Amino acid sequence: MRANQYLIFTAALILFGVSSCFAGTKTSTAETASVSMEAAFEMDAMEDAAFSESFLADLQDQPRYGSDSVRCVMNWSLYAEYYKQRNFPMAIEPWRWMFFNCPIATQNLYIHGVQLVKFLHQNETDPIKRETYVDTLMMVYDQRIQYFGREGYVLGRKVADLYSYRPNAVQEHYDISERSIQLEGNASQADVLLINFQATVRLVEAGVMEPGSIVESYDRSMDYIEFSLLNNPQDSIYFDPAKANIESLFEPYASCENLVRIYRPRFDATPEDPELLDKISFMLNRSGCTDEELFFLATRNYHRLRPTAQSAFLMGRMESNQRNFAQALEYYEQAAELSENGNGPDKFTTYMLMADLVYRNLNRMSQARTYALRASEIRPNDGRPLLLIGEMYAASARSCGTDEISTGAVYWAAVDKFIRARNVDTDQQVVDRANQLIATFSQYFPNGETLFFHGLDGGKSVRVECWINESTIARPRP
Repeated sequence: MRANQYLIFTAALILFGVSSCFAGTKTSTAETASVSMEAAFEMDAMEDAAFSESFLADLQDQPRYGSDSVRCVMNWSLYAEYYKQRNFPMAIEPWRWMFFNCPIATQNLYIHGVQLVKFLHQNETDPIKRETYVDTLMMVYDQRIQYFGREGYVLGRKVADLYSYRPNAVQEHYDISERSIQLEGNASQADVLLINFQATVRLVEAGVMEPGSIVESYDRSMDYIEFSLLNNPQDSIYFDPAKANIESLFEPYASCENLVRIYRPRFDATPEDPELLDKISFMLNRSGCTDEELFFLATRNYHRLRPTAQSAFLMGRMESNQRNFAQALEYYEQAAELSENGNGPDKFTTYMLMADLVYRNLNRMSQARTYALRASEIRPNDGRPLLLIGEMYAASARSCGTDEISTGAVYWAAVDKFIRARNVDTDQQVVDRANQLIATFSQYFPNGETLFFHGLDGGKSVRVECWINESTIARPRP
């Protein structure tokens, strides 16, 4: 208590006695540029309007201008004019008088005051006085909250400056930023979220906080960042770097072992809590921990309680990894149905997984083609479904063909799909893959003599039987 009183007392002394040493000087270009974005957005016109005749007539009835309203107006006029001219040294004394004598006259008193105190700090060489200016700066923020509210937002600005001037005051960083985030929620500022997460990591490393705090802080920070990126895309210049930095800081703590150690006791305590289950599934999936038993248990319980396209997709992938292909297909079907509204996993990807699973693991060619065609309908300019269908055709050549012509017809149909894939897709990887498959399977076409012998020369149409049931054009081996 005595220490706090000393800091406030010292700050007050500084406020009352510093302007004379800067008399007659002007701020530099660099100092002018340091004016905060917030101050730039505040309307100085508010101050100009304040000096209208109606304002002067009502002064005596407005306690916001202090016990000496005339002197308040005089100092307001002086400080505001000097501030506009960026003559900070001359603005300090009248501003200081207002700060202590009519502190609720205007909120700009505090917005501008931050810049004035930073100017004093910047131009001071005595390290003790520089530290005192930091205390003064904190006092400006506290008094702004006292008289003008917006506690969450102002605390955010306060902790940003505290972090800049006292980077090792970690506990204070955490306490102030935590309070700001609790009050602001989705409106939390990007730098505040980053400062809070960094402070959490440092406090965990120091043994002050539990390791689980890092995961909780990360999860909350990502929620608020994603909300801002979605609803305020113009602020991405702030939130994208904050997101990247938080993810980088979180990386060492995102191991499967750490996540399971943190979340397993919580799951065992409340295995039916859908919010917890969703969080566990998300965190483990993000970190590539889908082989963990906890991931399976949490996702299964969540899907049972609140089935979504995402939970169905994850269940399908888990069942597929365990080679329960029929069960996996059922979950993928659910994922496709539940994603009709556009939410959840990519429907194209879901159908492609279903096609690949049914083709390679269940050997149901016709059904696999149906899924691939559904994927192609969603993205008609994507050649990958056509490549997969072509590969299925080529794999069926021996079972569908009974002689050289009928077998060759299957390869013709397969190459038709590869050519079409190459024509609809501009992705070079798809084009290269299509060309490779065309070159490979064209070698299995019948030669010209065989076609002539069967009366199929001249590019005649041929019907491909078996499950393929398509028409193609006969052509000789290149």
